[in-house]
Amino acid sequence: MPFQQAEAIDAELRFVVPHEALDVLVLAWHHDHFIYQSGSKKKGYHQRERDFWLACAEGLLDDAFDTLKALVFDKLDSIIRASSLVEMVNALIRPSLNSCKGQITQETLNLIMFYQNHRRYKSGKRQGKAPIELLTGKSLEAPWWVLLRQQLNTEQGVTDHDPLPLNSPLQLVVNHDGGPHRQATAPGQTIVDPTDASENNRQQQDSEAA
Repeated sequence: MPFQQAEAIDAELRFVVPHEALDVLVLAWHHDHFIYQSGSKKKGYHQRERDFWLACAEGLLDDAFDTLKALVFDKLDSIIRASSLVEMVNALIRPSLNSCKGQITQETLNLIMFYQNHRRYKSGKRQGKAPIELLTGKSLEAPWWVLLRQQLNTEQGVTDHDPLPLNSPLQLVVNHDGGPHRQATAPGQTIVDPTDASENNRQQQDSEAA
């Protein structure tokens, strides 16, 4: 299917774009595509190659360069490479599957799916966008973990009163049995030091005995 789609797009473009200019633009698109996939060492090489072939295409097309370049790049971007999609999905979920040591459940798969669909890309052409945003064209109102919490609350019927709000601050508490640890507290709650608590209990017991 990907090869058939590529052949159809090639035939369609050759009716509009001069053949020599089309070949040059395809080379430019090829290197532009690899800029987002290569490491820092090869990124500069692909950028130079892309700019060189774009300059060649501009010399061949003159005033029609911008329009035809956008047309060719859009058409080539629309080609779905089936094998790369499968490899991408495997690469995304493999760390999660490995951590489960083969004991994967449907609930875990649902959680992985929700995370992958709603997390925002940190780099590349889609930086700052989540896959679900690109699919629907609608912006997400909150990060993925907030949306997940909201969905769980809806499914469980939780509305207003939540024992641990999402924006609860983390406060450092001294653990006298070992090292320091973090404890989450809701607004309005106070963390009592274990030493002060035991002292208050002794004073209360002494007063009751008197």
